[in-house]
Amino acid sequence: MVVTEEIGVPSWDLYELSIPCTVFGKPQPDLADPWYDLRLCGTGAPAADGAAVGAGLAVRTRHGLDDLVGADTVIVPSVPDACVEEGRPLPPELISALRRAHEAGARMVSLCTGAFALAEAGLLDGRRATAHWMHTAQLAERYPEVRVDASVLYVDDGDVLTSAGLTAGLDLCLHLVRQDLGAHVANQLARRMVVPAHRPGGQAQFIELPVPTGDDQGLAPVLDWARAHLDRPLTVEDLARRAAMSPRTFYRRLQAATGTTPLQWLLDQRLGRARILLESTDLPIEKVGELSGLGSANNLRHHFLRHVGVSPGDYRRAFPRATPGPSLAV
Repeated sequence: MVVTEEIGVPSWDLYELSIPCTVFGKPQPDLADPWYDLRLCGTGAPAADGAAVGAGLAVRTRHGLDDLVGADTVIVPSVPDACVEEGRPLPPELISALRRAHEAGARMVSLCTGAFALAEAGLLDGRRATAHWMHTAQLAERYPEVRVDASVLYVDDGDVLTSAGLTAGLDLCLHLVRQDLGAHVANQLARRMVVPAHRPGGQAQFIELPVPTGDDQGLAPVLDWARAHLDRPLTVEDLARRAAMSPRTFYRRLQAATGTTPLQWLLDQRLGRARILLESTDLPIEKVGELSGLGSANNLRHHFLRHVGVSPGDYRRAFPRATPGPSLAV
């Protein structure tokens, strides 16, 4: 992982810096052995003790940029604000090292503004990519050869992957674990981190308009009703009628409010309901499909494999319910 320590790491960027450390840096021998070998590679002179200095923040690493070449995966968690907002050049030795690592076959990954480093190295030319939505306009303007998508959580373009900021970076890191070590390991790791097991990269990065909460003629009552009746064969026309809107108006309003289409919203809700039932009950797969509105067991399996990346049975086994222990009196 790249650390641009001689420029300084703003406290805001510590989150992106810590995500790969949390996901890849702590061995999990009971999940997979061997685990990842994470090395922090700084743009300054290597430090003998690898010490990190507190909020300010300068970071000293044991490894330098030459260590990027030969890595299986190279992660750029962010670049300094001055390089994004003020156009301050990134260290040329960093750009050169990124190019050499990619030429050597490394999988290149950026989190948040790290996309600016990959773009400067030419690794995003002609590719679809993303970054934090606050910076995607600058990314597109500065690097017109990049097909910037401001709406998604992350983009997997094979050997080059980019993510939006903050928790979207965590989503991408878990996506990498899922690719490398399988859904079971990724799900267990997510559970330990108390985060969602999987958010697909195409999910909306942000919501342009809040879902109304106090207007009886708005969307919130309709969506709440739909969530309570997912076992029914709901259609867009059903929801539009209940919202006293035309199907076209309902479609437009929901897409603006949630960043997704009505049918995709329904599917996401049903998959979420199925996950909860699989995690918290012993109901047969057929019953889970029925209660979630996904239909037959075969249909449930189809959607789980396509959108979650694992079968319902494997998903249930990845989330064993804890056996209640004795109560503790205080």
